[in-house]
Amino acid sequence: MLQAVGLSCRRGERRLFSDLNVKVEPGTLLAVVGENGSGKTSLLRIFSSLLPPEEGSVLWDGQDIHQLKELYAGQLTYLGHLNGIKDDLTPLENLMSATSLAGEPCSNNGAKEALEAIGLKRPIHHLPSKVLSQGQKRRVTLARLWLSTRPLWLLDEPFTSLDAASTSVVTQRLLAHVQRGGLAVLVTHQEVALPAERLQHLRLAG
Repeated sequence: MLQAVGLSCRRGERRLFSDLNVKVEPGTLLAVVGENGSGKTSLLRIFSSLLPPEEGSVLWDGQDIHQLKELYAGQLTYLGHLNGIKDDLTPLENLMSATSLAGEPCSNNGAKEALEAIGLKRPIHHLPSKVLSQGQKRRVTLARLWLSTRPLWLLDEPFTSLDAASTSVVTQRLLAHVQRGGLAVLVTHQEVALPAERLQHLRLAG
């Protein structure tokens, strides 16, 4: 279980949110919504331990994530709002490099299967990523979700640049993850088409 206890976050002189309390149970997805600048990405970075909160704590199975350190890092897959891919590498090379850096290395065949699962067919695998559309680049990044076995997924605007068909594919992957007992926290401006019992919302007012 992921739990925020009394979280506060400040950016410069502006407090984004304060005394925030929320729980994400296994088998559920938390959709974080709100206006731009309300602190959605900051909250996700706090959950990932990349950003310390001004006040409060984040607990994983009842333990502070800053005490767990690498043990907690090994439980999560974090995808930011930037794709983080290198233009001169192919989608296949980018995916294999990203999973290796994240401590979840995959085989060449595994990477190909993940790319195909998200709709990137074989001719695209070996093209330089700089020739891809924004939607294709986003799918290269999101292909990591087909390779991740970690229980906690933290995703910042995963549906950005995706068409309706790709959004549906990613949504089905999210559903499969939570149905297996996984947890996810999603920053989004879009509706998430998951069953009500699998979905909760957190709105940040800013």
